[in-house]
Amino acid sequence: MKEHRVGIIMNGVTGRMGTNQHLMRSIVEIIKQGGVKLNPGEVIMPDPVLVGRDENKLKKLSVLSGVSKISTNLDEVLADKNYTVYFDAQTTGRRAEAVRKAVKAGKHIYCEKPIAVNTAEAKDLYELCKKAGVKNGVVQDKLWLPGIVKLKRLIQQDFFGKILSVRGEFGYWVFEGDSIPAQRPSWNYRKEDDGGIIVDMLCHWRYVLDNVFGKVKAVSCLGATHIPERIDEKGKKYVCTADDAAYATFELENGIIAQFNSSWTVRVRRDDLLTLQVDGTRGSAVAGLRECYIQHYGNTPKPVWNPDIPQPINFFEGWAKVPEQEQYDNAFKIQWELFLKHIVKDELFPWDLGEGVKGIQLAEKGLESWSKRCWVDIPEI
Repeated sequence: MKEHRVGIIMNGVTGRMGTNQHLMRSIVEIIKQGGVKLNPGEVIMPDPVLVGRDENKLKKLSVLSGVSKISTNLDEVLADKNYTVYFDAQTTGRRAEAVRKAVKAGKHIYCEKPIAVNTAEAKDLYELCKKAGVKNGVVQDKLWLPGIVKLKRLIQQDFFGKILSVRGEFGYWVFEGDSIPAQRPSWNYRKEDDGGIIVDMLCHWRYVLDNVFGKVKAVSCLGATHIPERIDEKGKKYVCTADDAAYATFELENGIIAQFNSSWTVRVRRDDLLTLQVDGTRGSAVAGLRECYIQHYGNTPKPVWNPDIPQPINFFEGWAKVPEQEQYDNAFKIQWELFLKHIVKDELFPWDLGEGVKGIQLAEKGLESWSKRCWVDIPEI
């Protein structure tokens, strides 16, 4: 068996997303399965080192993951030629400086999104990678969610006919932290720490819309800070300076209208934390993170508006569940495997930092729309 060992510097994986999705459910699982199999006689094996600022957290994470190599000295690890890939899952404000150091050290780059705090800085990182000739990628995990994959298959099968609209509902209630502990970090709610749901989620909606439905042409966005004060990790009250809800409409180049509500101040009465409803001339679908339900034109009921009598139609009937026609792995793990194949075998990987630039661009245009209270066009990058 020919083994391609790839040293990966994993910086910032002591955070919730870095620990759960990137380390435990991606890299550790890839190691457990015997690597990324290229063919019966060839495999890619990740060789990670965990990097962070808190040695105690790193030691605990080492025990949890079984990854023995840890370091609090990023510069020292970057100087080690055994590690050819740099992965960054730090808070957004710390990312650019570390990525620049990694590029200077000749490392290939893989980043969480947003890749920077603004479009100009994101472009700079992308151009830096291109000039240095290092391979680079941005996490775009939702493209591999089973629910989204099923929607893409329906589009390929021309189930919808002409797609008219997409409606997304995302979010849940994040507790304030006074009586029940908050389930998200406090920096998410401070603008000065690069928090805010517009910056967080519009980056996601950009790649979902661009890759599944059509390129985003314009945006109209209204943000809100519904909860003015919260309690941080040390039990101290702080003022929320960033938006915790966003109400956005997107115009796509093919005429599709997409509306997304994103909120950390909403209680869920829908199938999942994220649902997408796609309506077309011949049929509709509602997808969550994993499941997808469809209603064809021939199964569409014909309601009549009459508020004076109980509704005679059960609108949940007439929808069919899309069967499990494929195997679905963890979305983050799938993209990690594709990136590792890109590194070792130069296989196609279109989700480079240029795609990450588009995400932060849409977030910035969403913030601009909110401040100006108007539609804002999205220029080509």
